[in-house]
Amino acid sequence: MDIHFPMFEKPFGEGFTHPGTFNGQWVIGGKPDYLESISPIDGSLIGRVSLTTEIEYEETIHKAREAFLAWRKIPAPKRGEIVRQMGLRFRDYKESLGKLITLEMGKILPEGEGEVQELIDIADFAVGLSRQLYGMTTHSERPHHRLYEQWHPLGPVGIITAFNFPVAVFGWNAMIALVCGDTLIWKPSSKTPLSAVAVVRVMEEVLKENEMPEGVVNLVIGSGSTIGELMTRDPEIPLISATGSVRMGKYVAKTVAERLGRTILELGGNNGVILMEDTDMELALQAVLFGAVGTAGQRCTTIRRLMVHEAILENFTDRLVRAYKSIQVGDPFEKRTLMGPLIDADAVRQFEKAIAQIEKEGGKILTGGKVLKSGDYAKGFYVEPTLVMAHPDMSVIKQETFAPILYILPFKTLEEAIVLHNAVPQGLSSAMFTKNLLHAETFLGPEGSDCGIANINIGTSGAEIGGAFGGEKETGGGREAGSDAWKAYMRRQTCTINWGQDMPLAQGIQFGSGCTT
Repeated sequence: MDIHFPMFEKPFGEGFTHPGTFNGQWVIGGKPDYLESISPIDGSLIGRVSLTTEIEYEETIHKAREAFLAWRKIPAPKRGEIVRQMGLRFRDYKESLGKLITLEMGKILPEGEGEVQELIDIADFAVGLSRQLYGMTTHSERPHHRLYEQWHPLGPVGIITAFNFPVAVFGWNAMIALVCGDTLIWKPSSKTPLSAVAVVRVMEEVLKENEMPEGVVNLVIGSGSTIGELMTRDPEIPLISATGSVRMGKYVAKTVAERLGRTILELGGNNGVILMEDTDMELALQAVLFGAVGTAGQRCTTIRRLMVHEAILENFTDRLVRAYKSIQVGDPFEKRTLMGPLIDADAVRQFEKAIAQIEKEGGKILTGGKVLKSGDYAKGFYVEPTLVMAHPDMSVIKQETFAPILYILPFKTLEEAIVLHNAVPQGLSSAMFTKNLLHAETFLGPEGSDCGIANINIGTSGAEIGGAFGGEKETGGGREAGSDAWKAYMRRQTCTINWGQDMPLAQGIQFGSGCTT
């Protein structure tokens, strides 16, 4: 695969090795261990990166802290100008970055390039935001006093990302944090380290051209038990933004809370879609196919549960089964392919485990359910997209299996559908298909979806960066990207100015009338 990055001296493959620590300089320790990046497409070696040791980590944190002292004093619109240039540079590398994401993660090429577009879009959003970090002025109860709020840079921000979006999720955090005046320490997934290296090298170009201090953007590559542990326990990092499993998120939340730090948590999604009896079935079919099969079911916003009104159950299910059987699984670089591989052998094992549990609990597999091991699939990690007729008592439907498994659950009434929808621990994204205004508004109201994202007549995936992204319950409660999510990356300060000649106290308190001054 021809993937051209001018900043890399060697092509990807057996001989490609790169430092895994960046703190203004690319660093390899004295006796380094290396992490191999393996393509899920065919199991081939893409390259190796050195692992960050505790020594390099401490050096990086020191640089991030020192850089913050300078970066926070640069006016926010000028920080926005740096981010604008980064967005332009990512445009130049969109094709190459998209190919690298596909090679390393396995999503089809249009999705790989779409992920880079998210990085570009959030940069554009952040540029405008750099002139809108607004505070609030309100009326004081005391005469000749002004009461207002303002927002200041917070400090070095730790960003921990998952393999399924190796570029975009970092961008959601990084571009916003940069214009807010924070420096960055990024720990990417160990499954997609080269995508992270490439992104940081692009950002490095822009920072150096603008003569910015070393340590504004930093990269540390290592496992959660080493580098992740150091980051979550580090009092020099006031905010940890972590994307990953619920289990990981609970540990991060507890560890950071012990030092009274902040977290933004984006964790599991077990997303449901309700199809009412008046559903536009053609529209719903398109949304469900992409939402359930896109990224091989490895999105946090993947559709995993489909609640279908009994009046359309047979018709829609038949159409969905036919559509699933026509899905081309294979090389994600091929134009005909709609679903690439899972990320690795462990993901395949989790798929097999879920299939066994489905059969044990009485679910009926309508199509799919098999691991693809022969022919063109022999060296990669491919499975069949799977449809299951399920029932509410199955415990497996309350779990998030990161694979293309979709559970169909029949219902009779709107109330029953909402109960089914909300009966899982996760609460990220949700949707309903209907032409009935009452049904739609009920779903969007307080008695409806309990998720952080709720849609009508579109699927659960493909959230635009202009809105705040995140979920409730075991999804973690964090918000990233648009709207006012920027506030999590700054510290709030309430200010009062007395421009009068007297010293009145709040609440009308009289104090010190008998004192002589």
